[in-house]
Amino acid sequence: MRPHDVRSRLVRRAAKSNVFIGDPLADRLAAYYELLARWNRKINLTSIENLDEAVDRLLLEPVIASRYLPSSANLLMDVGSGGGSPAIPFKLAVPRLRVTMVEPKARKSAFLREAIRHLGLDDTQVETARYEELLARPELHEAHEVVSLRAVRIEARVLTSLQAFLAPAGVIMLFRGPGGPPVPAALVPPLEWTATHPLVESLQSRVTILTKRQIR
Repeated sequence: MRPHDVRSRLVRRAAKSNVFIGDPLADRLAAYYELLARWNRKINLTSIENLDEAVDRLLLEPVIASRYLPSSANLLMDVGSGGGSPAIPFKLAVPRLRVTMVEPKARKSAFLREAIRHLGLDDTQVETARYEELLARPELHEAHEVVSLRAVRIEARVLTSLQAFLAPAGVIMLFRGPGGPPVPAALVPPLEWTATHPLVESLQSRVTILTKRQIR
């Protein structure tokens, strides 16, 4: 499918969610999706079976979720970036963000770097590593205002590790489906549940916001 076709579909799908996407953003999101679909035919980056669902999940969800980014947020770490969503749509929707995508698989990391080059994304980089390995780098500790993740099982040990990358008052944004309670059962201090917002109605998807409590 050509970028123009994806763009038209994205704008229609967004309108159903009462979301307006301007022409420049729609064009760049469509260019990202077209590149993702082309690479996906060669390597398994993400599931693209139903086009409407793929547009909703990979493009529209992050655009809606970008409304809930802290207004002062500049540094974002995306864990398990895979095909680049939500990190790349976040960057396209909020250009001021400085984005680090963490992806352990070399072939997926190669795609992410090509997407950065193809889309001309500045202040965007890829770490080919498991997030646990990055805990050994003290310069990354408490260095980000936002950590985002999708399709990662939420366990206490995962949240304990991820909060180490967050500055005080920073947030973890969990992209979730319809299952499970609004507040994750695995929540551990210093993280506190702030909110759970609906995203795309047809997917019954949600984003849960956890805030790192400031120690006084």
